[in-house]
Amino acid sequence: MTPQHHRTGTGTGAGTGRRAIARLGLPLIPLPATTAKILTAGGALLTLLSTFLPWTWTRAFPGNLTVTGYPGGLQILTLTGAALTLAQVLATAGPTGLPGLRWLNPSGRHTAALLLAAGTLATTWYSLIAIAARLGGLVNLEPGGYLAGAAALTTLTGALALPHTPARPLPPARALPAWAEIAVIAAVFGLALHVLTYGIGTAYGELFTGFLLLTGFTTAALFADGLGARLTALTHRHRRVTLTAALVTAVLFPLTQDTDEYTLIIVNILIFATVALGLNVVVGLAGLLDLGYVAFLGVGAYTAALVSGSTASTLHIHFPFWAAVLTGAAASLVFGVVIGAPTLRLRGDYLAIVTLGFGEIFRITVGNLNGESGPSLTNGPNGIPNIPDLVILGYDFGAKHSLGSLTLTPFANYYLLMLFFTALVVLVFSRAGNSRIGRAWVAIREDETAATAMGINGFRLKLIAFALGATLAGLAGTVQAHVAYTVVPEQYVFAGPVPPNSAFLLAAVILGGMGTITGPLLGAALLYLIPAKLQFLQDYQLLAFGLALILLMRFRPEGIIPNRRRQLEFHEASTDPGPGADGNGNGNGNGNGLTKAEA
Repeated sequence: MTPQHHRTGTGTGAGTGRRAIARLGLPLIPLPATTAKILTAGGALLTLLSTFLPWTWTRAFPGNLTVTGYPGGLQILTLTGAALTLAQVLATAGPTGLPGLRWLNPSGRHTAALLLAAGTLATTWYSLIAIAARLGGLVNLEPGGYLAGAAALTTLTGALALPHTPARPLPPARALPAWAEIAVIAAVFGLALHVLTYGIGTAYGELFTGFLLLTGFTTAALFADGLGARLTALTHRHRRVTLTAALVTAVLFPLTQDTDEYTLIIVNILIFATVALGLNVVVGLAGLLDLGYVAFLGVGAYTAALVSGSTASTLHIHFPFWAAVLTGAAASLVFGVVIGAPTLRLRGDYLAIVTLGFGEIFRITVGNLNGESGPSLTNGPNGIPNIPDLVILGYDFGAKHSLGSLTLTPFANYYLLMLFFTALVVLVFSRAGNSRIGRAWVAIREDETAATAMGINGFRLKLIAFALGATLAGLAGTVQAHVAYTVVPEQYVFAGPVPPNSAFLLAAVILGGMGTITGPLLGAALLYLIPAKLQFLQDYQLLAFGLALILLMRFRPEGIIPNRRRQLEFHEASTDPGPGADGNGNGNGNGNGLTKAEA
């Protein structure tokens, strides 16, 4: 037997510089290193200054880009991108480097500067194209707009000429006192809350699109320069502090909002993200393709609507909320077992077709239980309206409450409640995934025949996964019923223009990263927020899903935040774990690049 040979790699979270450039499809430009740095820094500075000049002459384009000396709207995004690019160039070693900024670029490479320059160019040129498209031509651009476009292109040209050295291990981080590291973690979460609040609060589609462009490139640059790996190591060292900071940040979000408009969006994101985590148990851990999963959400929602005292309920009973939650979760659990027991002996496409049929059967059934086509239970197509607001221990979720100078609006109340349920589901998922049952699910997902040969009862464990996923969906459905105040059959379809639907949930799991916790949360947030902010996408939602899946299969088949095992499977010849490996954002690994066969 010949010994296995392991390739050694460094894995700084970005791969080699040339591979990163190849992924962008950008050519290398031969220039002296000093000239390239001066060109990049000068272009970034000019781009920054151009935001203080008017880009158009009329206020017809939103954001008021007509003021001299005061950036507004999309100009703020270009200003931010140019400032970050300039800081990255000045943070690297060499004639243009500033020692005080070296902490911004621990790797000492220029890949982050290239990514930021590309993001600044994309955001700036998108802004200029949007102005021309909305106002009727490039004639509506002022000299400041032309200067911004030319300066952003100059910045990218200089960044392409920067020397891109191969990746190497990050140098040891400078030791900081414990209080300083905790302060850094608090500052990072505070910055994340500010960015989230800004992105959700964008007033028009062009600004939100520019925000997505710049945020995407900035996130990639964060891990390319090694700063992301440093922050990940810091959070691992202070795990309890990190969890506390994350919880405090999440709790503070509704206090940053003046109205319920964006708080409602986040409530719905939490609902769908929780359901996506439940589907991740079935698809991501156990490897069971369920195309009718939204039906379990509907079972929980309808059950809660029937027992929560709605005037339209045919049962005429009013359970307290805790009892309604348990009833909805139990009903979904029963349906999961009843549907799973006769069908889970199937595999692959056959199982997918059966679950798709179950989802359609549920929608048609609740539409017929109107007293004419069937028993009088769900009011048929009219659904169950007038679901009352929750009252828990005398606390009315439908009323405003004052906490000193702070005010909690009704949807802020539901946001905090849904945040509790999301944390509960995350805890259940993490415990289940790390348990013996979770490891057995992964074994079944990888090779059910081999798992059975090792003594694993595949049918029983798949039924447990199906039942657990259904229970988590029913749990979220009980809250959704009270947030929406009504449930109707059209809410629970396989595919439709408005989430939730099974296609939306499955896309959230696949795009975010199967088998991880943060992957489905991020996937659900993006897939709900983008159509909500870009109204024109609602008519082309399935087309957008398809394009996103095609691009993901081409460039990142393991998902945005992948599981480490799946990343090694998809990139058997790569030593680059990338950002978010293992679902934690830690892309450093141990420096060993294993092939698929070796893994």
